[in-house]
Amino acid sequence: MNIEPALTALAAVLRGEGPAVELSAGPDGSPVLAFPETPGIEDAAVVVRTSGSTGTPKATVLTLDALAASSMATALALRGEGQWLLALPVQYVAGVQVLVRSLFAGTRPWAMDLSGGFTPEAFTAAALELTDKIRFTSLVPTQLQRLLDSPSAETLAVLRRFNGILLGGGPVQPGLLAAARHAGVRVVTTYGSAETCGGCVYDGVPLDGVEVRVADDGRILLGGATIAAGYLDAPELSAAAFVEDDGIRWYRTNDLGELDADGKLTVLGRADDVVITGGVKVSAAHVQAELEKLDGVLAAFVAGVPSAEWGQALAAYVAVADSSPRGLRNFTAGAAWAAALGPLAPKTVLAASELLMLPNGKPDRLAMTVRLSGLHQGK
Repeated sequence: MNIEPALTALAAVLRGEGPAVELSAGPDGSPVLAFPETPGIEDAAVVVRTSGSTGTPKATVLTLDALAASSMATALALRGEGQWLLALPVQYVAGVQVLVRSLFAGTRPWAMDLSGGFTPEAFTAAALELTDKIRFTSLVPTQLQRLLDSPSAETLAVLRRFNGILLGGGPVQPGLLAAARHAGVRVVTTYGSAETCGGCVYDGVPLDGVEVRVADDGRILLGGATIAAGYLDAPELSAAAFVEDDGIRWYRTNDLGELDADGKLTVLGRADDVVITGGVKVSAAHVQAELEKLDGVLAAFVAGVPSAEWGQALAAYVAVADSSPRGLRNFTAGAAWAAALGPLAPKTVLAASELLMLPNGKPDRLAMTVRLSGLHQGK
């Protein structure tokens, strides 16, 4: 993958000498450059499209100061600067940040070949090209799971050589985290979004310069130096998502959370995960977690779908270990999950070998909800 043009353009904008940059991925994964106009936004540096997992992507504008604050805070949290391996698509904030952090650190990033998708073999080959003694990368849970499942001893060896692997983009199952740490892999869980220059809370602790607050309605508010300038050409969306209070600019997330006495954040789920079915409020995140505790379940996604009888009905898209036709039929038949969840059991279940995913490795919530809605209506 050729990342040289992207590095050159980003280096210019980080020096204050070039226009704002937006990256997308070409057929082989190489960055394709665009230079969008950003009227009314000073020091705009990078435009990142949100993943669009729940709807139309938004163009988030990140400033030079926000990127610099994020890069410095990341280096402090990781206790050093080093060489980064790019293993995520460049059009998403985690991918862009690998390049930006490298430029601020003065190190040379290496990009793995993503033309054939993410594979343990391609990751291992790219990791072997790294020359710096201090090494970092960013992954999503699906990628880390594939690497840990690889039978190659060389893959595990290169994973152990990273000083830190930032793991974000979605909830991390406790079993995956425990398996990684048992294998000697140094994983740091991250929480954030394009609107916060990517991960800004590491292992539940805000980065230096980042503020975290939980609103009265339970939503997580993130504030401080890493917050985006707003959305491009969308003033109403910007006004709804970004607010000022107590002299701090906050991004109002769509996630629910809680802070303990030490200020450590726990993300409880999404605000729109609450499904009202038959007049009863049910947390889709809770049902998902219960499904993922079952033997043979690799991952799950739970959503509310329209129902003539219930108003909304719970529906689940479940990735199972036995993805043979017989295994899928047996799981869908429902004896195990129906007994385990009782009244919280989904009315519709679609079993598959894996969840539907976006190119950045996050679950495609919108696509799975559409599939589940169609399946439920067809019953």
